[in-house]
Amino acid sequence: MAKTKFSWLLKMAWRDSRRNRGRLLLFISSIILGIAALVAINSFSENLQKDIDSEAKTLLGADLVVEGNQRANDSLSLVLDSLQSVARARSLNFVSMVYFPKGGNTRLAQVKALEGDFPFYGNLITMPESASLAFRKSQRALVEKTMMLQFGLEPGDSIQIGNLRFEIAGQLNSSPGRSGIAGSIAPVVYMPMQFVEATGLVQEGSRIWYQYYFKFDEEVNVDELAESRLKPAFENTALNYETVEMRKESIGEAFKNLATFLNLVGFIALLLGCIGVASSVHIYIKDKLATIAILRCLGAKGRQAFWIYLIQVIALGIVGGIIGALTGSFLQVVLPKILGDFLPVQTVSNDISWMAIGGGVLTGLGITILFALLPLLAIRRISPLSALRASFEGQTRKRDPVRWLVFGLIFLFITGFTYIQTGEKNSIFFPIAVTIAFLLLAGVAKLLTWLVRKFFPVGWNYIWRQAIANLYRPNNQTLILIVTIGLGTALLSTLFFTRDLLLKQVEFASTGKQPNMIVFDIQTPQKESVAKLTQKYKLPLIQQVPIVTMRLDNIDGVTKEMYLKDSTSEVSEWIYNREWRCTYRDTLIDSEKIVEGVWRGEVAEDGTIYVSVADNVVRNMKAKVGTKLTFNVQGALVETVIGSIRKVDFSRVQTNFFVLFPKGVLETAPQFHVIVSRVESEGQSARYQQALVQQFPNVSAIDLTQILRSVEDVLNKVSFVIRFMALFSILTGLLVLISSVVLSKYQRIKESVLLRTLGASRRQILRINALEYFFLGTFATGTGIGLSIIGSWAMAHFSFEVPFSPNWLPPFLVFLIITALTVLIGLLNSREVLTNPPLEVLRREVG
Repeated sequence: MAKTKFSWLLKMAWRDSRRNRGRLLLFISSIILGIAALVAINSFSENLQKDIDSEAKTLLGADLVVEGNQRANDSLSLVLDSLQSVARARSLNFVSMVYFPKGGNTRLAQVKALEGDFPFYGNLITMPESASLAFRKSQRALVEKTMMLQFGLEPGDSIQIGNLRFEIAGQLNSSPGRSGIAGSIAPVVYMPMQFVEATGLVQEGSRIWYQYYFKFDEEVNVDELAESRLKPAFENTALNYETVEMRKESIGEAFKNLATFLNLVGFIALLLGCIGVASSVHIYIKDKLATIAILRCLGAKGRQAFWIYLIQVIALGIVGGIIGALTGSFLQVVLPKILGDFLPVQTVSNDISWMAIGGGVLTGLGITILFALLPLLAIRRISPLSALRASFEGQTRKRDPVRWLVFGLIFLFITGFTYIQTGEKNSIFFPIAVTIAFLLLAGVAKLLTWLVRKFFPVGWNYIWRQAIANLYRPNNQTLILIVTIGLGTALLSTLFFTRDLLLKQVEFASTGKQPNMIVFDIQTPQKESVAKLTQKYKLPLIQQVPIVTMRLDNIDGVTKEMYLKDSTSEVSEWIYNREWRCTYRDTLIDSEKIVEGVWRGEVAEDGTIYVSVADNVVRNMKAKVGTKLTFNVQGALVETVIGSIRKVDFSRVQTNFFVLFPKGVLETAPQFHVIVSRVESEGQSARYQQALVQQFPNVSAIDLTQILRSVEDVLNKVSFVIRFMALFSILTGLLVLISSVVLSKYQRIKESVLLRTLGASRRQILRINALEYFFLGTFATGTGIGLSIIGSWAMAHFSFEVPFSPNWLPPFLVFLIITALTVLIGLLNSREVLTNPPLEVLRREVG
């Protein structure tokens, strides 16, 4: 036996598996879903990246886009005019209320006034198809699909934008680089550029986003052209440029993050499955103790017996990996449909990725072997004496230092996988977080087992005592089920709680007497009239706020040019690049609190202008109280000093500002106004907005109830994606449950047969098993939901700062469904004992 070859080990592994292949195939079922998820996600990501690369020009719609919140100045215009482009186009983008006379409805929309043949690559997908060209030549518009469906509109109906009414030429289904989710947040309306001035929407203080599109000959290297000609010209402007390569890189990076998240979710499912493997192998090896002891009596060494069963695990790991990889290759076809609203491309190819398949098989095999090693190591210490005395456990109870090596390898494997998927140096945090989650759940399971044993209810009736005792007896499943089912349940419940918290954060601002209506883009001559209209519809004037646009010229004398030359500066670049919208008043509002310095509501006697700056802005400026800030207020330089620092609650739905001026400085500057109010019902909001858009077409309004609907729609789509991925964990947990229950069937059957022999009835055994699995399902799902409640409360209290009052129905349904499945699977497993005589069952099981 000591000189046996590897071929003998293979033969023994094959012979030993003959009676147990059904069991062996069952325990690998728990890793198939995890491997399938990884292969599907990696295949999908690879195909998506390939499609993004091939359709990069379509995603941008041009070879070069220049954009910003200001028109190109004279010097930049000269540079742009000098570019040898084949074709050009431009657009003006702004947010405005639009009015639909057909139903008297209004909606805040993103208006895109277009001039030229944009897009140069790809198309505006419309219904009818001819509408993408027809709207450009007359007073017609394209309206995005979401609004058409929302208000029951059809081509030929009309839409009012500002002072003009346009015929709806068609329904806009998609446009270059625009994902489906964008339509829920900010639906777009296309109109011809030549009618912008007549709408009356572009006025002093209006927030316009300018875009210039360019198409070049194929031989032109656009990136080199932009680097040499455009980059120097953009240094002193508020505009930026984007090329096809830049768009491809930004989109690829965004969806790399999505793929990373999906991969980690799939990997969690695989980890759960591997814990199931470890548990199943543990039960399987305990059933093989007598066989292994006999081999030892015949002269086999411990390591030879170890290799016999490791070969079985490796073979089954390969089989499970292949099945999972094939399943994942088919599953990748589903992912584009699930994630369709978030993708920048219309269709994603579903080519087979051999790299994803090979990676999935190797990942599954590697982690299966590592987790199976934990119970397999005990084989080396099984004594031949176990063949004679079944109770002999002398050598198996000694601590094995190799186990710690295996734990270390598992941790390194998870860390390495995370690093490969994310490419981040801090990838170690994911395995640490997973380890903590597993330890918490395992700790709860161990605590439960200890409590049941310590405080065993000796006074309860026989059936209850038997069921509770099964929670800590040999071959109990308390630990494995609480960890696997608990973690899957925690993921799903946390999703529901987090979604409610995000909605609650918006709803919280609309409770009580908090403002929920903001009317903006009010020109100075319209100020009084809009206020009277607001009061006419019984809306309170909570705030009337003037807003002045400006730019930061320098900080303590350091201009943007000086900042760009100083590579050691820690000031955030956006401080110099952004267009600041500031207000002036002599009092603070309830969302502001001075944390440093003294607030001065008027100009100081010596003429010094003390401004108050939000604390987060001060940090990005690397400034403090006393720092001098010079603002360019539409051509006039205004010198100020930071007199105080405020903590501002920007989550409140009202006007909050980074920089607050005192009275007596900006009153004569060009400005527009905002009214903050509150509506009590959707009907009141609709009537007020209809009157507002008809009398003041340039004025827009944001109604929190509309925001809430948009946010809820987006969150529903996001939560559907996460629920879909969480199902991998739940289904894996259920497979682990099934395999654990079935693989421990022999032990349970011996116990049940003994009870039947001693006179227990079928009904009593059924009730014992039902209660045991009810306890297991209850504790597993209850622990998972409990952990999700703690985590969600922490998020509500520390992150969102809203009361934690979740919707308990979804987690309650999860609790009922998973507990019921646990009981059902347990009872189906014991049906053989209930339907056949005890001796027949025992003879069949022992062969």
